[in-house]
Amino acid sequence: MNTKVINWIILIALALTWGSSFILMKRGMDVYSSEEVAALRIFIAFLFLSPLIFHHVKKPLLKHWKGFVGMGVLGNLIPAFLFTKAETGISSSLTGMLNSLTPLFTLLLGVLLFKSKTKWINVLGILIGFVGAIGLLMVGKSEDMNNNLVFGFFVVLATVCYALSVNIIKKNLNEVNSITATVWSMMFIGPLAGIYLFGFTDFTTKLNSNPMAYGSLGYVVILAVFGTALSVMVFNVLIRNTNALFASSVTYLIPIVALAWGVLDGEDVQVLHFVWIMLILLGVYLVNKKASPATK
Repeated sequence: MNTKVINWIILIALALTWGSSFILMKRGMDVYSSEEVAALRIFIAFLFLSPLIFHHVKKPLLKHWKGFVGMGVLGNLIPAFLFTKAETGISSSLTGMLNSLTPLFTLLLGVLLFKSKTKWINVLGILIGFVGAIGLLMVGKSEDMNNNLVFGFFVVLATVCYALSVNIIKKNLNEVNSITATVWSMMFIGPLAGIYLFGFTDFTTKLNSNPMAYGSLGYVVILAVFGTALSVMVFNVLIRNTNALFASSVTYLIPIVALAWGVLDGEDVQVLHFVWIMLILLGVYLVNKKASPATK
């Protein structure tokens, strides 16, 4: 098969996987609490990746432990809990749309905290994206707006964590293979998630007593294996085969998939949602745009 076709297949598969993550969280919470779904997601991803520990965990890499912890905690652990908490108050489709703020915060925090260079066009993109996010949160009745603002904040905070993780990876883990980095980061946070899950939640009680428990667990397993563990590896392949710009275009497709699942699940999706998400995506486009020589 043509390499270009394979790259497009990977891109679409990633968009479908990550865009479906939000509805999978929702289905997991049909039985389990938001905290249980989050802990399950991390722990199952850790178990799935654990056979790779013997190949990827080498003593010389221990010098990067701060980067691995930052990647694990900020790129996986905290966002997992924030996203599920958000979905206790707002729809999975709105959560998916707000997730597209990640590239904006990545650039903003890169400039503010990591001394990254930027162009005026990128700054304009950040401003436009934030206007779109505020617009998204204001859609609906007054009681919906209050919910959107409170629970939407959890999503915004999760995207800030993602952005910090990306910048930490760029600064501290540049020389480390992304699969190796993923295995190391899961090695640090996976056991913590397991201890919390089995020691401080009612997960086992629900698993043994609720007739829907295994069905919801199945959704979380799909989320953990495909949405957390495998997708990172496949995304790495896409970056290697193409470039960061092509790979980052998955950002534009994720909210579309999340929106589609929301409509199919009967969530309230309004025309204004589409207007504001398009504004956010315009901002993301400008953030990723390189200035022309005349504007440098």
